[in-house]
Amino acid sequence: MREAQGGYLTDPTEHHEAILSAVDAGFERQIQFTEALVRFPSIRGQEGTCQDFLFDAYQSRGYAVDRWRIHPEDIAHHPGFSPVSVSYDQAINVVASHRPQEQIGRSLILNGHVDVVPTGPVDLWQQPPFEPVRRGDWLYGRGAGDMKAGLAANLFALDAIASLGLQPAAPVFVQSVTEEECTGNGALAALVRGYQADAAIITEPVGESLVRTNVGVIWFQVHVTGHPVHVASASSGANAIDAAMYLIAALKDFERDRNAQKSRYPLFADLEKPINVNVGKIAGGDWASSVPAWCRFDVRTGLYPGEDAKEQARAIEDFLRQAAGGHPFLSNNPPEVSFNGFMAEGYVLEPGSDAEQLLVNLHRKVVGAPLQGIPSLAYLDARVFALYAETPCLVYGPDSDNIHGFDERVSLESIRRVTKTLALFIAEWCGLEPQPKASATSGHAAK
Repeated sequence: MREAQGGYLTDPTEHHEAILSAVDAGFERQIQFTEALVRFPSIRGQEGTCQDFLFDAYQSRGYAVDRWRIHPEDIAHHPGFSPVSVSYDQAINVVASHRPQEQIGRSLILNGHVDVVPTGPVDLWQQPPFEPVRRGDWLYGRGAGDMKAGLAANLFALDAIASLGLQPAAPVFVQSVTEEECTGNGALAALVRGYQADAAIITEPVGESLVRTNVGVIWFQVHVTGHPVHVASASSGANAIDAAMYLIAALKDFERDRNAQKSRYPLFADLEKPINVNVGKIAGGDWASSVPAWCRFDVRTGLYPGEDAKEQARAIEDFLRQAAGGHPFLSNNPPEVSFNGFMAEGYVLEPGSDAEQLLVNLHRKVVGAPLQGIPSLAYLDARVFALYAETPCLVYGPDSDNIHGFDERVSLESIRRVTKTLALFIAEWCGLEPQPKASATSGHAAK
């Protein structure tokens, strides 16, 4: 133990076993908290009430809490900004801040996103998607894995430390952001607002692995206009849905060409298909007996790390224009292409940081096995930290199944292990100091 202004700083390793036990002691409360988060249907445009719940949870623990609505005009100038096509009235960010009595350790951001994807047909779920259910080692529900278990782990790792009368000896910012599933503008808005630290951890459900590299993502929408006539004279018209299907088939060639480039990217070279081009939504036509006048479909495509998103957007436009040139109707009536979400670049987690080495060591201590590095083919907010803040960002979280699908679930024991590793990381990275007397009796872990 070494003396510092305002109290004594302790050797974090002296508290490892007590911290691990504290996570166990608070684990049932942690899962109940996770279940409460799942009950909020925080799909896009409906995140506000869940953020209110988290605001209250952070504030009740004595943290300073910043809650604000994202204004696109505040971040539109930033190179990491993604286009916005919907209202941001409920695009709410919440950040809880811990400040030490004296900063001795290194600062940390604990990040998670509150938004979840739509459920799809609810009758295809085993249970209502926003009513969490435990079965054996699994907690089921939309958002249980992606990523409300991670949001809870961030908070309850701190609770475990607080229950011992200790607190981090460095600033810690607990971020609950939105827009992760569609633009990445939530994490970007927190960065632009000034939240930075010496390292960041995002507790995404990545199977207790560490993400080494991550694809970028672009969303775009293709609008095709046809020539409507009565179906009795269909041959004199132009079917917009048929024309759209022609372009969708052509996008398979685009996907194949993009994946043929994987050998240039060593971290993706061994994957069968690192670039996925997905037509995720389609609508068209107005009447079964009319040749459809319009069709619109939405697409998501991946990018290799290092590729410029805006350049790749132009390449998409060029490809669709050339494809349309081979169609008898589209050649004179080309589709309109708009970009309505992700315009996000990929990243590589550069090896060798102190933060990564610490996580490697603590994961082995808790799990008893080496920490595996993996590539991610899904969007991650880590790109904000890696590309625009020069901050080592460790994406590390629990094991889950069926995220974005039916019967999404997350492993309870995996949550426990991740929370233990995270709590030890906070202690080692930030250092520990006694709580002020008023805080030490406030019962953080009981909230």
